[in-house]
Formats: sequence, structure tokens, C-alpha cells
Amino acid sequence: MSLDHLPTPCLLLDLPILKRNIARMAEAVGRHPGVQLRPHMKTAKSAAVAQLAAPGGGPITVSTLAEARYFAALGFRDQVYAVGITPSKLDAVAALNAEGGQIKIITDDLETAQAIAAHPGRLPTLIEVDIGEGRAGVAPESEALLQIGGALGKKLAGVLSHSGHSYAGRSEAAMAELAEIERAGIVRAATRLREAGHAVKIVSAGASPTAMYAAHLDGVTEMRAGVYMMGDLLQAQLGVHPLEDIAVTVLTSVTGRYPARNAVLVDAGALALSKDRSTETAPRDWKFGRVLDAAGQPSLGDAMVVRVHQEHGEVRATEGGTLDLDRLKVGTRLRVAPNHVCLTAAAHDRYHVLDETGQVVAEWERVNGW
Repeated sequence: MSLDHLPTPCLLLDLPILKRNIARMAEAVGRHPGVQLRPHMKTAKSAAVAQLAAPGGGPITVSTLAEARYFAALGFRDQVYAVGITPSKLDAVAALNAEGGQIKIITDDLETAQAIAAHPGRLPTLIEVDIGEGRAGVAPESEALLQIGGALGKKLAGVLSHSGHSYAGRSEAAMAELAEIERAGIVRAATRLREAGHAVKIVSAGASPTAMYAAHLDGVTEMRAGVYMMGDLLQAQLGVHPLEDIAVTVLTSVTGRYPARNAVLVDAGALALSKDRSTETAPRDWKFGRVLDAAGQPSLGDAMVVRVHQEHGEVRATEGGTLDLDRLKVGTRLRVAPNHVCLTAAAHDRYHVLDETGQVVAEWERVNGW
């Protein structure tokens, strides 16, 4: 089926690019003996993608209970639910594990750790450690680390960190340095817990840039990364993948032409693209997304979506350039490459999967919600 038969806006997934991105990360992590890749499915939210990224049923990482249930039901039982757990969710995770799941949860809170320890269910738990991102976690040298470990007791399964601040890196050397800071910090946390008499089996770290550029991962048992599969305009500038290897784009239609400002409107706005501006501080700012032709080629130069409303996107050329409005008639199909694919994809319930010829060959569901 051709793109002409799809409704707009909708989400496209280029299967050959997806496979290249998956292979690239598998090779990068494979350089480190004893370290497994635990792909994060919070971006993909699709079992069909998971079967490519984590063949054989895992291990994977998830970010919602909806994902945990969905993937467990489809055979992906070895999961890390990598968002701080609340006591109200313990019964749900324990029930999944009683049905054969191997879902690990995380916490950085002493009272929550006490609730986990008191719960009768199987709830292996990782202590979240902050190694510089400043979002969540306890410091590797903190007393809280040992207190939480003591409270968890036999339910302590390991430690976990996330180097999301690596997205601010602007060179391979900088990202390798951040990867080493994370490695040293999370290994230090594991060492302190072991010295206190606790068993620490899992030492989990990672983000796509650090997983790609880490010089070595001594002491780490697994790396979590997810956005690398789909790619986006920010990850391309971080060197996680080439600019042309963005697997997910939004198909959109021109809805109006405005010669006075040399612009067109498309039917992909804030809801279809998201308002993420993660490239704003990157070397190249793509506003709300890079605009490609229907074949996914940059034949419009460096056109981009410069402004969004709920269901409208305004496309203009870069400063000094012009759009060929004769070519961009109302109804013309275009594609938009996203700044941050995780948020762009979140508004869509399925992928329209393209083969190497650009034909739609499948429709893959996504699990949204919480």
C-alpha cells in the first residue's frame, strides 16, 4: 500500500532504518564483555519492535504498568520497571510476577523500601542512584543508600542509574566522559552495598549516548537505552546515528499555502508532533521538526516546522531560503522528522511500517497510557 492511502497525520516507521539502528547499538554494547543490553521500550511501546531489539523475549526496560502488562503477556517477562514505584502499585507488580513475570522495580525512598520489604509478593528491587542527572536517586556515597539497602533486605536486587544529562553532550569525548562518571558512580554504589553485606546482582546504567560511547563498562552488568531504535534530530546531533537514520516520521498533508510569508500549513500540529524543543540548544535548531518529502528525502532543503498550534504546523524554509509553493499544493504529502521521538510517538496508537521501497507493509500497534 502506498502512503497516499493513509490518513494524516499518522506515524511512519521505516523498517530498514529501524534494523540498522538496532544493529548499531547491539554492536556498541557488544564491545563490553559481560554487559547485556536491556532495551528501553518506553519509546517504541511495541512488541513487534521489541522482538527485533530483544529477540527471544528480553530482557527489556519499561516505564509504565501498561507496558509491563502488555509485554509480559507477549512473553517479555524479564523487565525493569524504571520509574520510581509507589506503594499503591506493589500489588499489581507482585501479581504479574506471581504469573511468571520477572519484573524488577526501583526506589530511592526509605519508607517505600520498607513497604516493599513488608509486602508478601515477589518484588525484586533496584535502588536508584543519582550520578549527576539530578532527577531522581540517592548519591553513591550517601547514608541513604545503605539505609534503603538495609530496609529492602533480601528484596534488594541491585542498583540503577540513568545518565540523561548525557543529552547535553556535544562531542564523543564528552559523552564518553559522562559514561565513565556514571560507570564509576554506579559501581561505587554497588561496592558500598556489598561491603555492607548485601547481595548486589544487577548494576544497571545507561542512556543511548553513553551506551554508544562508553570506553569501558567494568563492573556494570547491563546498559539501558531506548531512543536509539527510532532516532530523532537530537540523537543525530549526538552522533547516536546518522541524520538520515531517523526511523520514525510523521506523515502530514499540506492544508494551505501563504505566498506573502512563503509558508505552508500542514495538518500535523502540537498533538501530532509534540512541542518538544530539545534541539533548541543543539548546534542545529530544527524548531518543531525537519520537513522531508513524501519519500523521506530532504528535497525541500532544510525546511522545518517553525510554529505549531493544536492541529496546525507552519512550514518555512530556513533563513534566506524559499519554498516552492507551486510544488506544495494543498493535499501534498510531507514527512516530519521529530526532535524527540519519544514524545512525538506518544500521541499515536500505531506505526505504519515501510519497507525499503517506501511501501506500507504492516501496521504495528503501540501500547499507550499508564
